[in-house]
Amino acid sequence: MTEIILLGMFVAALLVCIVADASILFALVFGLMIFSFYAHEQGHTPRKIFKMWKAGVGTIKPILITLMLIGIITAYWRAAGVIPAIIFYTSDFFTPAIILLMTFWLCGLISTLTGTVFGTGATMGIICAAIADSLGVPVWLTGGAILSGCYLGDRCSPMSTSALLVATLTRTDIYKNLVGMIRTSIIPLTLASVFYLIAGIFFVGEGQSTVNAKEIFASNFDLRPLVLIPAVLIVVLSLFRLRVQLMMLASILACAAVSIGIQGAAFNELLTIALLGYYPHDTELAKIMSGGGILSMLNVMAIVGLSSCYAGIFQATGFLNRLQSLMIRLGKKFSQFASVLIAAIITSMIACNQTLAIMLTHQLCNKVESRADVFAIDIENSAVVISPLIPWSISVVIPLTLINAPKVSILAACYLYLIPLCCLASSRVLKLRRN
Repeated sequence: MTEIILLGMFVAALLVCIVADASILFALVFGLMIFSFYAHEQGHTPRKIFKMWKAGVGTIKPILITLMLIGIITAYWRAAGVIPAIIFYTSDFFTPAIILLMTFWLCGLISTLTGTVFGTGATMGIICAAIADSLGVPVWLTGGAILSGCYLGDRCSPMSTSALLVATLTRTDIYKNLVGMIRTSIIPLTLASVFYLIAGIFFVGEGQSTVNAKEIFASNFDLRPLVLIPAVLIVVLSLFRLRVQLMMLASILACAAVSIGIQGAAFNELLTIALLGYYPHDTELAKIMSGGGILSMLNVMAIVGLSSCYAGIFQATGFLNRLQSLMIRLGKKFSQFASVLIAAIITSMIACNQTLAIMLTHQLCNKVESRADVFAIDIENSAVVISPLIPWSISVVIPLTLINAPKVSILAACYLYLIPLCCLASSRVLKLRRN
């Protein structure tokens, strides 16, 4: 009962922050305090509690490094003219009627090649958002298509950190998991594609483009084809399955070379851009190209760091044991996937990030489904795609922040809804047949 009360207090704190439009960092700090107090009441010393925090943070060190690199690359792709060049060369081939479908598939392609949601949102997501805006497509629809595309690849890429985490936790083979993920995504992928095609046709002319992006870019950047090298590097290196951080670092170095050699930027200027972001002096350009930088990621890094401390506390104290028993009963009454899905929704709301949601869902449901390969797919079809549907989760905050899209974009991320819904219907049918 104590655990339920504490979780309720934490969720209430989150809701207060959301209603008051305050940073969820306040709720996360509050949660860390009450969960640490719970550990102390169980007899753990402050030193042991600190080790629990450390153990939790240790699991997400690569994510913190990636977030910092994302801040730099989003600024440098702007300053080097990479994004303006891609938009300049491709915008004539897109129309409002197909841009949403193209956005969904292009983001899905890049996220599959690179295995990173944030990296995809920081590159192809920004590009597609800018093109869609120049065509007058409503930004909330574009945001939904980008979210769907980013997580399309994150769910089934061999380089995806979430896929690797699931395979590690369940002790399954990642490539066998990929087969199951692709199989269960055929219907949702088809339905989502039809939705974005129809939405693009239906909303033609609703938005109004406020700038002529091509003219603005041409007057502010040297747009020769060499400017595209940082983007080409990402695609080429991903084919060799290079680590995401190394791919991003290579693109950053290429951007630095392009900025200095082609755009005429100074070295000290690049250091400032890496830290603070890219903010051009031209007023019209600033409206569509400003942003990025390490500082833009600090809030998100703090959210990830604080919430990851929870995993260490929950694991060491057995905080979730009673909830685990409840998940087992739900699995027997409804279906195993229904139980995992409920756990994923709860943990995603509490965790505020995908990594912790996956870990907690695994902790709650590892006794619900005895077949490891099936359990792995269940987590992929629940925790991985539910997290970006939680408005206060960084899984959705980061991609939407990168493209300046409103949170209502979640409503248009239909692929993320269709995956669990189709799997839920399928699991229910199978259970009825068995009975």
